[in-house]
Amino acid sequence: MQIAENTVVAFHYTLTNEAGQTIDSSRQREEPLNYLHGHGNIIPGLEKALVGKQAGDKLEVTVTPEEGYGERHEGLIQQVPTSAFEGAGGELKPGMQFQAQTEAGQRIFTITEVEGDQVTVDGNHPLAGETLNFDVEVTEVREASDEEKEHGHVHGPEGHEE
Repeated sequence: MQIAENTVVAFHYTLTNEAGQTIDSSRQREEPLNYLHGHGNIIPGLEKALVGKQAGDKLEVTVTPEEGYGERHEGLIQQVPTSAFEGAGGELKPGMQFQAQTEAGQRIFTITEVEGDQVTVDGNHPLAGETLNFDVEVTEVREASDEEKEHGHVHGPEGHEE
């Protein structure tokens, strides 16, 4: 079966940046990534490259920022007072992430600097602006269940996953 809209795809991948450094790999976890094709569950550039592939196919895909996590936007970097984090519990440190409601909906922010009573946060995805290189091996392709299609994501063998 070929990968097309409403198929469930399982694939192993290794993701590297332009410098060749490994960013993530399903192979290290020994579990392939499963997704429902055509429902925006993976980045657009990778999803487009997988169309028509089938179990056993191996491919290398380069995804530009426009087809990945987008370009970096300096407007998503801002300074906020430490008082905005009251109730967060514990010391604020670079690398910590939190969710905040914005005009565009929920967004994840990463603390990049804490200086005095000011915290610099970045709302860009950590891979925004990066060209991404995927080494992919498709391990399984199957027709999605009606429930998976309706919900827009893959369910496990026991039914709906949390």
